[in-house]
Amino acid sequence: MDFSSYVAIGLYFGVLLFIGWYSYNKSANMGEYLLDNRQLGPFATALSAGASDMSGWMLLGVPGAFYASGLSNVWMLLGLVIGAYCNYLFLAKRLRVYTEVASDSITIPDFLENRFKDRTKVLRIVSGVLILIFFTLYVSSGIIAGGKTFESFFGLPFYTGALLTLFIVVFYTFFGGFKAVCMTDVFQGTLMFLVLVAIPSVAFLNLDLSGGKNLFSEIINLDKEHLNIFRNQTFWGVLGLMSWGLGYFGQPHIIVRFMAIRNSKELSQARRIGIGWMVLGLLGAMMSGLIGFVYFAQQNAQLKDAELVFLKLGETLFHPFFIGVILSAVLSAIMSTVSSQLLVSASSVTKDFILAFYKREISIKTQVAIGRYAVVAVAVVATFFAFASTDTVLGVVGNAWAGFGASFGPVLLFSLYYKRMSAFGALAGMVVGGVVVIFWILSGLNSYVYELLPGFIASSVVIVIVSVWGDAIGKMTHEPRHKTIQDEFEKMKKSLKE
Repeated sequence: MDFSSYVAIGLYFGVLLFIGWYSYNKSANMGEYLLDNRQLGPFATALSAGASDMSGWMLLGVPGAFYASGLSNVWMLLGLVIGAYCNYLFLAKRLRVYTEVASDSITIPDFLENRFKDRTKVLRIVSGVLILIFFTLYVSSGIIAGGKTFESFFGLPFYTGALLTLFIVVFYTFFGGFKAVCMTDVFQGTLMFLVLVAIPSVAFLNLDLSGGKNLFSEIINLDKEHLNIFRNQTFWGVLGLMSWGLGYFGQPHIIVRFMAIRNSKELSQARRIGIGWMVLGLLGAMMSGLIGFVYFAQQNAQLKDAELVFLKLGETLFHPFFIGVILSAVLSAIMSTVSSQLLVSASSVTKDFILAFYKREISIKTQVAIGRYAVVAVAVVATFFAFASTDTVLGVVGNAWAGFGASFGPVLLFSLYYKRMSAFGALAGMVVGGVVVIFWILSGLNSYVYELLPGFIASSVVIVIVSVWGDAIGKMTHEPRHKTIQDEFEKMKKSLKE
């Protein structure tokens, strides 16, 4: 790469490190370190949620999927957009209010324990364990994406690139906490958006479309099935791809942004910004894959790794300085998600295990220090998983996304809307959802239908059945129903004029 590319990347890293340093003294207690004392604005909420959601799979996995197999992948994107919109519509506002009412809960396990008055801490332990398991897998996907990016652009060994990615993320997350993560998300989300618009636009202008040819006719000439939205798809396959959207209800690193917004009424504005950013970004990623399919065919070039099509378009068509910007945007997609996941994992280690069971009083300074070292510990474990993995970025993300969606999605939705839900029902729903996902993957049934769908359905059914029988089955259950958080929320709605 040219020297100017390194200048652009150096500026990008400099901004991230500065934000980490700037935020260091802004995290004086656990509330600030993990949730910024619920002071996030609507713009920051939207871009932070979006950047945390759209990891390396948006700039590597999605373009690669459309490059390799075409429009049959559109069902997944459609499901994601619908799911994200419904997440804002049905979960965001209630969760923001509920978590504050429920003893000002700052983590999902916190909320579940307070929501169901669970004094046994079983809900906290099980939810914390699930968060650590699936986030370790999720973080490893980001490390894989970072390693691929540095390998492609710099010619560095995969392991060196992965470790460099990890070092930068751990640095600003370790020192700055939630505030640093959200500030970098806004910066990174903006950069991602600009590049997702620029690359497919410039690539399209460089296609040979003379003689009355157009993009779609060229795709058909190369592979007529590339534009078939039902290519190699069955009814259950399409339904499985659409079910990716169900995962949004259970992603802790995304919904924690809803908990952090300063006012629940501002979520409507955040929804408009966030969904707009998402739709345009996904369209850019999709078109990068389709246009890249034609462009590299016209250049008589064949990509060995389809997931590098976005990077190769940038490397081929842009000035070296902008190549550095493109690489920074790809790293933004990776790092913004990894940092959010590391922080949620660290919050689980700190709040749900160490502080929840350590009997002696721990100073605020020590609590924050424990949270910081937990970030490092989770990062180290995730690195081992990344180096051992042989799966694609999208494949690893898909497994982790399903795990969270099935374990936490139904539990959170029912906890916000279903008055009869019991603590034992929540526990059963989390466990069954996670177990079904793992079984579906190990048995190979995910080749027929995405594992999130059966996991989500099984969890929902179990929650209802066990909750109805909860008084007879569970001894760890909640207080009488008329005193649940649900009723407290109904009173709070009036004061908020919702």
